[in-house]
Order: sequence, then C-alpha cells, then structure tokens
Amino acid sequence: QVQLVESGGGLVQPGGSLRLSCAASGFTFSSYYMGWFRQAPGKEREFAACINRGGSNTYYADSAKGRFTISRDNAKNTVYLQMNSLKPEDTAVYYCAANPWGAGSANFKSSDYWGQGTQVTVSS
Repeated sequence: QVQLVESGGGLVQPGGSLRLSCAASGFTFSSYYMGWFRQAPGKEREFAACINRGGSNTYYADSAKGRFTISRDNAKNTVYLQMNSLKPEDTAVYYCAANPWGAGSANFKSSDYWGQGTQVTVSS
C-alpha cells in the first residue's frame, strides 16, 4: 500500500523557517520523482518544487526560488522541503507527491501518489 505522510507544518511568524518532511512507503522511492505542491484557501493546488530520482536536479516555482530547498534521502525514503524567509502568502496546505515519469507538474497531477497534506500558516 502506497503511503506518503507529510509532517513538519505549523504556525510560524513572517521571516521564519519550517522544514517539511514526507515519508514514503509502498513503492520504490528511488525510482520516483518527488514533488511538493501547495494549496491556499480558495485557490488551485500549485507546484512548489520537485527533485529527480537521484537528487541531483531540483526545480522550483518562481515563488519558491531562493527561499525553498527540496532534498531527498533515498536511504530513508523521505523527501524534505526547507522553507526560509516565509511570507504570509506561503500559507497553504502543503502536499508531497510522487511520479515515475518526470519533473513536470502534469506528471505529478497524473499520479495517484499524493499525501494528505500538512498545514503551514505564516502569521504574526
């Protein structure tokens, strides 16, 4: 049974940092691209970052560049999202996803492998 379990969300002040984790099981983690998406209230789910199978290539949304860092540990079947300099507009539910095909958002959206999400709230 495939499981993606996010953790690490919470309430943080503007300018603060959070590190999200996503623990994967039930599939060959190292064979999958991993991604983070987010969905703010009333908005569509949007791409934040993704990483290739070996971790050598990363991709970011413009809103995440320079502030977010995605990484993975294939030995631990876990993908991370380090978020720094957080802004109120980063408030959203953050989801991790997996796909075996490639880095594009469409690949993730075609996949059935999604977590349940973790809430990130940036507020003073």
